[in-house]
Amino acid sequence: MRRTHTDKHYVALIQRRLLRWYRRHARPLPWRRTKNPYRILVSEVMLQQTQVSRVLQKYPDFLRRFPTLQRLAASSPADVIRAWQGMGYNNRALNLHRLARLAAERYHGRLPGTPDDLIGLPGIGRYTANAVACFAFGASVATVDTNVRRVLSRVFPARLNADPWLVAERVLPKRSAYDWNQGLMELGALICTAKDPACGECPLVVHCPSAHRIVPALRVKSTERTRRSVPDRIYRGRVVEVLRSSRRSVSIISLRKSVIPDLASSERKWFAQILDRLERDGMIRVTRKNGDLRVSLPE
Repeated sequence: MRRTHTDKHYVALIQRRLLRWYRRHARPLPWRRTKNPYRILVSEVMLQQTQVSRVLQKYPDFLRRFPTLQRLAASSPADVIRAWQGMGYNNRALNLHRLARLAAERYHGRLPGTPDDLIGLPGIGRYTANAVACFAFGASVATVDTNVRRVLSRVFPARLNADPWLVAERVLPKRSAYDWNQGLMELGALICTAKDPACGECPLVVHCPSAHRIVPALRVKSTERTRRSVPDRIYRGRVVEVLRSSRRSVSIISLRKSVIPDLASSERKWFAQILDRLERDGMIRVTRKNGDLRVSLPE
């Protein structure tokens, strides 16, 4: 019989099997052992575009440095950016710091508990807002990240063009939203992977209409700006890395040599644009001292 995500019996069966599997096999990740909203927020921000193994290394160090939202808000942007070293995508650290300061002003140093309030904070999109609301405050809301979207599209493929959030909301159990959302992410991360999914190990294999016949997703051509075949974001990261290792401001000439030792004169305008964008984003500060332009992290 053809089953869809509107088949209540099929949905209930998938829910039972996934919840049972998650409760038996969930990894003991540190952010799953707390209900502290701030700690869960930090984990969710760190996990954006970063492997779990890397986050496991940085997560405890960051929390030792900034144990509370209030401590984070009281710190300088430069201190937070330095503590973020090795995580990449430094704008996440800056947004987290901005969020802490805004929460200190607006919510007396606490995080709000509803997705609608959370999504208005810096760097918080729909997924992160729902994740914090669910995992920290017990809200019965769906979460859709890359792993969840992939699992749902394979287990409930009848409406491949449907909004994944709509599908996620329709199949969300009335209870156990925490375990269900975590279970979908866990399954996508460990078994129902983008390439070579381990269908034989999947708790849903008997019922999944996509089992053993996964078609690899087509690669989408990147539209990132590049220079010398390297994305601009890599150069942005190198600039921040040089400034992170220096407690003083750095001259633009010295910075150029550190980031790209063989920078051609024709590339200086492009490099200046990199710095302009970083300054607009609040990642760096450019000042003039004795007629020399100098660059530093924001204090």
